Amino acid sequence: MAEPTSSPATTHPADEIPMRRGCPMRPPAEYADLRANGPTRMRMPDGQPVWAVTRHRDVQAILASPDFSADNRTPGLPLIKPEAQEVLDNPTFLRKDPPEHTAERRTLIPEFTLRRVRRLRPGVEHATAGLLDEMLRNGSPADLVESLALPLPSLVICQLLGVPYSDHEYFQTRAGAVLSRSSTPEQTSTAYSELFAYLDDLLTRKQRHPEDDVMSRLATEHLKPAGDFDRETVIRMCTLLLAAGHETTANMIALSTVTLLERPDLVAVLRDQPDKRSDVVAELLRFHSIADVIPTRVAVRDTEIGGVTIAEGEGAIALLAGANWDPEIFDVPERVQIRAGDQRHLAFGYGIHQCLGANLARMELEVVLPAMFERLPGLRLDAPVAELDYKYDGVVFGLHSLPVRWETPA
Repeated sequence: MAEPTSSPATTHPADEIPMRRGCPMRPPAEYADLRANGPTRMRMPDGQPVWAVTRHRDVQAILASPDFSADNRTPGLPLIKPEAQEVLDNPTFLRKDPPEHTAERRTLIPEFTLRRVRRLRPGVEHATAGLLDEMLRNGSPADLVESLALPLPSLVICQLLGVPYSDHEYFQTRAGAVLSRSSTPEQTSTAYSELFAYLDDLLTRKQRHPEDDVMSRLATEHLKPAGDFDRETVIRMCTLLLAAGHETTANMIALSTVTLLERPDLVAVLRDQPDKRSDVVAELLRFHSIADVIPTRVAVRDTEIGGVTIAEGEGAIALLAGANWDPEIFDVPERVQIRAGDQRHLAFGYGIHQCLGANLARMELEVVLPAMFERLPGLRLDAPVAELDYKYDGVVFGLHSLPVRWETPA
């Protein structure tokens, strides 16, 4: 792979976390020193002291421990971006602890099981083929994010939830604002409120005219008085699924494309060895670790992690890219290689808050990546890797756009 590029100069202090990636195709170089030292005292952008945790075993330990809270409402939880108070006071289940988290997650698990995802696969293959047909009709060049990487997961999550895809621009822009570290608390609050209102209206329509989708089942089976959840809780569950369901996979499709364009050997594996597609996808997930900085926690009792005591009330950030590039677990972590059957990466997190949509995301990547290289012959970047528009300001790392070209039959 060509030597990746450096990001624009950063002004972040050396002891501040999250750090900006010096190279978009690898974690911050400082993570290696952090791993060598073990949990290290740093500070968040708002000045809050925090323990930065990077070793694979330490990240697993902290994410699996009941001695740490993920709840926005627990005093001392580190914030990776400024948040409005109303967002902090009304978290999604991703930012709740048991028993609230357990009840909401358990309700949604049947929608994301491996069996359920396998039933969705023909629809994903059909949607992928349709988007690639459209790209071919429109001709080279194109923005791969706009034409494929973003529309595909948006179509899939819309179908799953029962959200009209015709509204994708509305919810994509607001989800983008919520997930941007550049957004002010006021901008985040406005975007979140608009997304909430949109889904509130849609939930009303599902109550009146239920269909075969997740929102309809939540509206008819789980909303009080028939179910256990109040209206606000159900809407926040849908908000999380809609936002996380398209943004993360879109970024993985785009970044994986950049990586694979420099690795024709892996493209050949995707094309010719379907039984190894899951290994390639697992490795791309490990390598890019796009949700690196999301898992923040606060200790609810004194707990030893990696040889240090994290005291009650102290915050911690479990850096997933640090764990996924730990050379004690992954041989030559800086190289993308097939690690047959090795699923030890923590790209989807770990423990009770592990990504609910992991099966769906893996399946989408296993479908779209080989199809894209098969249908777009001679696919290549239409801009230097150094000049691509990376999401350095995103809660989830990725690409805003990806200009590409391919060969057009004479």
